[in-house]
Amino acid sequence: MWEELLCRIRKMDPRKLFMAAAIFAMIVVCGFMVQRRAATSDVQEAEAKGEGAEKGKETEKGAEEKDGEDKAAEAVEASIVPGQYPIMGASSIQVEEMVDFFEENCGSYPQEILGNGGAPDIETFCEIYYEEASAEGVRPEVAFAQTMKETGWLQYGGDAQITQYNFAGLGTTGGGVPGNSYPDVRTGVRAQIQHLKAYATSDALDGECVDDRYEYVTKGSAPYVEWLGQKENPEGYGWATGENYGYDIVEMIHDMRNQKVDQDKEEKAE
Repeated sequence: MWEELLCRIRKMDPRKLFMAAAIFAMIVVCGFMVQRRAATSDVQEAEAKGEGAEKGKETEKGAEEKDGEDKAAEAVEASIVPGQYPIMGASSIQVEEMVDFFEENCGSYPQEILGNGGAPDIETFCEIYYEEASAEGVRPEVAFAQTMKETGWLQYGGDAQITQYNFAGLGTTGGGVPGNSYPDVRTGVRAQIQHLKAYATSDALDGECVDDRYEYVTKGSAPYVEWLGQKENPEGYGWATGENYGYDIVEMIHDMRNQKVDQDKEEKAE
């Protein structure tokens, strides 16, 4: 059989024989390439699945860590003694809760003026509060609620003007005294938070001091929000002379937190 096949091959036209050999070689090469691509595709698919799984694990881990932090903060908040809401500490309140709280109670954000100071929308404004408060260990909701009380939900109307970027009446002693002015929103927020920290603790500031009234505060004289009111402070120190000043701020904080709880319940119900 093999002798007969070899005999036929010898009798074939050399050009036809060459073409047949070339076609055969191409078929072999193409088959090899197809197999190689299939193998590569399988490897890439496996790698992609592996990367996806790793990313999924990282996302899940991040979510678990955040959830753990929130639960730890909520546990601390649950243990707060009535009348002693700490100014310092971690909080379960996030930027979105502050935004929702503002929009629920006001919704009219002074975009043009505060935008010139670096906060074109309420989301950016709240992010600045969250970042600056976290940097000094102050609870973000404390500074934010104080601002809403002091400025009438950013509508102002008192001695200070909105263009001063003074969000908590720093230096406004009454009788038309406008108080301090700051170059932008972030600096004004930072000064307020540094002033709060001065009342709350004797610990040094973590950032460079921009509060030019920082030195006048008796450090650690009001560790609780309620004590920011001079009338309620055991030693008569405090941020403001108005009756129940600190208690009003705490009530706003509770409203903010209750709104968050209600929203969480609605989301779970859906």
